[in-house]
Amino acid sequence: MATETIPATSNVKLNKDSMRSTWRTWDKSQHRFAHQALTRADVFHNDPHRAIPVHAKTDPVPYLPQWAMQRWIVTHAAGPLLLHQLFVSATGANIGRLGALAAYYVSSRWFMTRLLRNMREMGHRYGHLDGDVHARDEVPDNGVGKTLLSVVLASVVRAVMFNVLTWDNDVAPGDARWLWMPLIIGVYGIVLDFWFYWYHRLMHDSASLWQFHRTHHLTKHPVALLTLYADGVQEVGDIVVIPLLTFLTLKATGVSLNFYEWYACNIYLNFAESLGHSGLRIMAYVPNPLTPVLKLFGAELAIEDHDLHHRRGWKSSFNYGKQTRLWDRVFGTCTTRVECLPDNIDYKNQAKVDSKEILLESFN
Repeated sequence: MATETIPATSNVKLNKDSMRSTWRTWDKSQHRFAHQALTRADVFHNDPHRAIPVHAKTDPVPYLPQWAMQRWIVTHAAGPLLLHQLFVSATGANIGRLGALAAYYVSSRWFMTRLLRNMREMGHRYGHLDGDVHARDEVPDNGVGKTLLSVVLASVVRAVMFNVLTWDNDVAPGDARWLWMPLIIGVYGIVLDFWFYWYHRLMHDSASLWQFHRTHHLTKHPVALLTLYADGVQEVGDIVVIPLLTFLTLKATGVSLNFYEWYACNIYLNFAESLGHSGLRIMAYVPNPLTPVLKLFGAELAIEDHDLHHRRGWKSSFNYGKQTRLWDRVFGTCTTRVECLPDNIDYKNQAKVDSKEILLESFN
């Protein structure tokens, strides 16, 4: 691939609203810290040297079952908890507040790195929604630093916030309410989505609030790496306010999350946020242990639902939820899917969520 010669970024006046992305083709000598950090992380939605399949809207859409995502989440999130419990059982001591902050921050970053890389493989295998009209947006030339900052803030600030709120050195992973965990995770997602629904909807309905949300909607075809691409006010809302309101709401109803229960809920939250912005052309509902109940009311959230929301923009939008469609159903703001219609789902062609499974399938 030919390398595009671009002047050093310090000499270029970039349009702050542009989603033009060429920086991955620049000479590496022009990359600054943020460019280098994202490149090293290697969590882009595509490999520019590999093709991504393009499908017509009416082509069958492969199905990704809930159990496959649930299995992936549990097997990739359980390791730190098991190692932590083994340490406590062997030594009779806990790892302390700072040890927990470091250990679970690192494990969460590893989890998200694996997830985004797997989503890249899925994109190359199954393609993306609306791919016959527009390729997915990438990290824009003018937003590399903003993207890196959003990722760092989300992981660090949430980790610190809940470490302060929930850490108890006398409580070990084995003390969490694991038998109740599916219900805790499911209710957490629904309560969080109530607060997010109204916060999100008000930013669309109010001109004075839209100014804080418009940057996030510069991407009409988002990818997981742009999940928290936004102005500072929205970043605070997404990263701190909404999870905190959810935590306090549950506590007010008698469900006070301990550190490990919050960790599990946050893992599901991160998975849902990334999946909803991935644009993957698969029929996959945001994983929630209560999905069978939500499905009875048509309140399960598919990838396409939030993807369609991004294509709309400002006033009179729809699909405001990001964990479920429950509150969109209750308040009448659902819209019809385009590619993931019931008659267009290929339930026999089950998608794979693990990159190893996808690669193995490609060789068969």
